[in-house]
Amino acid sequence: MGKSFDALVAHLRDIEHLNTAQALLGWDQQVLMPAGGAESRAATLSTLARMSHEKFTSAETERLLDDATAEINDLPYESHEASLVRVVRQDYEQQTKIPSEVVAEQSRLTSLAQGVWANARAKNDYASFAPMLRQIFDNTRRIADYLGYSEHPYDALLNMFERGMRASQVKQIFDAHRQPLVKLVAAITEPTRAARVDDSLLHQPYDVDKQREFALSIIRAFGFDFNRGRQDVSVHPFAQSFSNSDVRITTRFYPDFLNPALFGMMHEAGHGMYEQGVSDEVDALPLIGEGTSLGVHESQSRMWENIVGRSKGFWSWALPQLQAAFPQQVGKVDLDSFYKAINKVQRSFIRVEADEATYNLHIMLRFELEMDMVAGKIDFDKLPQAWNERFEAYLGVTPPTNALGVLQDIHWSAGLIGYFATYALGNMLAAQYYRKAIVDRPSIPSDIANGKFDTLRTWLNENIHQHGRKFTSDELTRRITGEGIQSKYYMQYLEQKYGEIYGL
Repeated sequence: MGKSFDALVAHLRDIEHLNTAQALLGWDQQVLMPAGGAESRAATLSTLARMSHEKFTSAETERLLDDATAEINDLPYESHEASLVRVVRQDYEQQTKIPSEVVAEQSRLTSLAQGVWANARAKNDYASFAPMLRQIFDNTRRIADYLGYSEHPYDALLNMFERGMRASQVKQIFDAHRQPLVKLVAAITEPTRAARVDDSLLHQPYDVDKQREFALSIIRAFGFDFNRGRQDVSVHPFAQSFSNSDVRITTRFYPDFLNPALFGMMHEAGHGMYEQGVSDEVDALPLIGEGTSLGVHESQSRMWENIVGRSKGFWSWALPQLQAAFPQQVGKVDLDSFYKAINKVQRSFIRVEADEATYNLHIMLRFELEMDMVAGKIDFDKLPQAWNERFEAYLGVTPPTNALGVLQDIHWSAGLIGYFATYALGNMLAAQYYRKAIVDRPSIPSDIANGKFDTLRTWLNENIHQHGRKFTSDELTRRITGEGIQSKYYMQYLEQKYGEIYGL
């Protein structure tokens, strides 16, 4: 490209390096940092956040964008160069609305809050976390006001994770499948039907080292590249990318429950393979070499965890390997019983361990609470009560402790407000994308049953991963499927799968 575009890239690369340093320190904080380092780390992250924000929102960025725009004006919309300028322009217009001191304060608060949250969760002590949570939401409301919105302050926050989407659109998508989902869950959990599935085989002693060895072998087979990635342990599973050649994923292990680490690792590997699949040409350009949105990102993790990882075809290949690793626990289990066990539907408390049928109800609850908290409609001292009341209304059970309820997720302590809706959007996009993948590559289900995962992974690379942030989720979804996000394919998937398992 010309000198103006190259100058913009050089300027943005410095900013990306600052962001990468923040991300690496954040990863270290959750994986390796001693607890006593929290305050020092918060100060460091706050400084880096301020420096990055000030450099990105400077007049120099605007000048370089203007010069580069003139230089690439004749390039097609989907070109790497035009996409960089377009996406960075959107980021710039958004970030220049927020004062640097507000950004720095959010970084400081959330860095401190994650340690406070972890301790509160471990001790089931919501009261110790409430003051920090209130400060985070107060500062988040300020950010929403600076960003601006047309309907609800939540729109400004959602837009940071799903460009161009409003809360009213999410509500419409949720409303379209809430009642069918509630009806399906009610039918499945009717006592005589629920008794058809026994998952006690999953709740046995499972040696943690063997769990890790088996799970690592599965995600290697999926295609997670350990030459460009690593796996560690953290309180809450997550994925973090510094480039397509350095992607970190984490999980947590339970010595008496097989599911969390195994399916959690599949989930995070889905995120990781997305980041590893960004094309080298896009990854070489700063600030667009990552997933297009959190909803699309979640579609990848949920696809590998559930549509692949909980399918009967997959376990026809994987169960013999699990039996070799844990002969005493599952050596005599038949495929049908194991398949039903890992797909058991129950009204459970923990979102990350929820089954496919109830999962979106967990998200709807959080989405509605967040909207009310951002709007100032909830007293933070009474948040556990509001949580429990909605949980009972949606899932028919009440969490016995705050650790199993309002304290279970890391997101609010991390300032990820506006994020939760993307999990449910990801479920729906996973079904929508997988349906199109099979149309294009009909051998995918049989390939999975034979332990061949590159047919699906290559399709995802070509249609989704390689593009990075070049397109919005709506643009990308329409390019792939010819229509915007739909809930109908997800409901069809659930009704067919669980209809067979539970005899509906």
